[in-house]
Amino acid sequence: MPEQSSIPTNALSRMAAIAGAGTKVGVNFVRHYAQAAVSGRLNQDALDAANARDIYKTLSELKGGPLKIAQMLSTDQHLLPAAYADVFSQAQYSAPPLSYPLVARTFRREFGREPLEFFDEFSREAVAGASIGQVHKARRGNLCFAVKVQYPGIADSLRSDLAVVKPLALRLFGLREEDVSDYFREVEERLMEETDYEHELERSLELTGQCACLAGVRFPKFFREYSSRRILTSEWIDGVPFDAYCDGNASQKERDRIGQALWDFYDFQIHELKRFHADPHPGNFLVSDGKLVPLDFGCTKQLDPHFHKRHFAFLDERLLEDDASLERALRELRILLPEDGSAQTRNMLDLCRRSIALLARPFHEGEFNFGDPEYLREIRYLGEQSEREGYGPKMLRGARGSAESLYVNRAYFGLYNLLARLRARVMTVSRFSVANGQSNPVAGGVG
Repeated sequence: MPEQSSIPTNALSRMAAIAGAGTKVGVNFVRHYAQAAVSGRLNQDALDAANARDIYKTLSELKGGPLKIAQMLSTDQHLLPAAYADVFSQAQYSAPPLSYPLVARTFRREFGREPLEFFDEFSREAVAGASIGQVHKARRGNLCFAVKVQYPGIADSLRSDLAVVKPLALRLFGLREEDVSDYFREVEERLMEETDYEHELERSLELTGQCACLAGVRFPKFFREYSSRRILTSEWIDGVPFDAYCDGNASQKERDRIGQALWDFYDFQIHELKRFHADPHPGNFLVSDGKLVPLDFGCTKQLDPHFHKRHFAFLDERLLEDDASLERALRELRILLPEDGSAQTRNMLDLCRRSIALLARPFHEGEFNFGDPEYLREIRYLGEQSEREGYGPKMLRGARGSAESLYVNRAYFGLYNLLARLRARVMTVSRFSVANGQSNPVAGGVG
C-alpha cells in the first residue's frame, strides 16, 4: 500500500477533500445512469462499489474523525450497503501508512529523540494502520514492542472534522440535530479521548490490571517510559488477527473457548467494573496460543451505576409481562416521552417488548449459539419492521433515550457480531446478575 508523505490538517483543506469526494460520487452517478439509459438496467452494486472506493480513498487520506466514523459504521453489516461495509471495514486494519520521516518527526516532537535512539530495531514501515494512528514493531534487547504513533494533526482537526461530518450524517440517516445532539457530544468526547495516548495508557493499565482474573484472556504489557501523548508502546504479541481466526480452520471447541473469553471479557467489565472496552471490532483483537488478546483500550466508557441499574433492568423477564412497569421503566430512560400520545405509547410498548425479548435472548437461554445466522437476521428484520411501522430513528421525534446507552449498545452489538463471525456457542449466565445488581455465583469463566 503506498505511503502518505503528508495529511491535510487545516479545516479548509479537509473540507475541500470531503467536497472533492462528493464531486466524484456525483460523477459516478452520472456515468452509471448514462449506462443505464443505454442498457435499460442500473447496476446498483457497481455504483455502490465505485462510490465506496472513492469515499474511502478520501477518508483514508484524511484519517482521524472521518475515517473513525467509517470504521464505526463498518461494524454493522446491515446499516450500510454491502459494498460500503466491505470497503469501510479496511479502516479496522489497513489505512494507508504514513512515511517514516513523519513518524521520526513525531518522535522528535514527543521525546526529542529518534526511534533508533530508543530501540535497537524499529520497522520503517507500519505493520498496521487505522483511523487515529499506525503501529510499528520495535525491539530492544530481548523484548519486542508494538509502538503506536498518532498521525500528525489528527487531535487538532478532530472537532472541525466532526462539524463537517455531522450535517452529512444527519442527511444520510434522516435525523434532526435537536434529537441527537447529546449522542453527537458523546461521540465527540470518546473520540477526543482516543487522541490522548496518555489517557489511553492509564485506562490500559487500569483495565488490564482489573481484568487479570479472567480466564482465557491475555493482555499486553504497557510501557510508560516509551509512551507520551502521541506515542503509546506496549508488548508485541504474536497471534492471528481475529478475522483471520474466524475464517480459519479452528475446531468448534476452540471457537467456543475464544467466544467464551470474549463474552466474559465484556460481562465482567460492564457489570462488575462498570468501565469497559467500547470499540469491539475485529481489528482490536488477536488470538494467541488459544487465548483472546485485546489490543486497544483507546475507547473506553465509564457507566453511572444508576444508569446501569435502569438500563439492565430490562433483562428481568418479569418487566415485559407488566405494561405499567415496562412503561415506567421506558419513561425513566426517556425512551417514552411525555408528549407521546396513547396510541403511540401502546405501539412503542409493543415494539420495545419485542426488541428487548429478542436482544436479551442470549442472556435468558444460559447457553447460546451465536453461529445460528437466523438470530442476526431476526435482529435485522425487526429493525426493518420498526422503520416500516414508523418507529425507526428517522420517524420518531424528540431527544429519546440516554446518550450513555450509545456505547453500551455499540459494545453489545459489536460483541454479538464478533461471536457470530466466530460461530461460537457461549455460556451466557453471568457471574453478576445484571437485572438486579446482585452477585450471581454461577461464573462463566471468571477466576
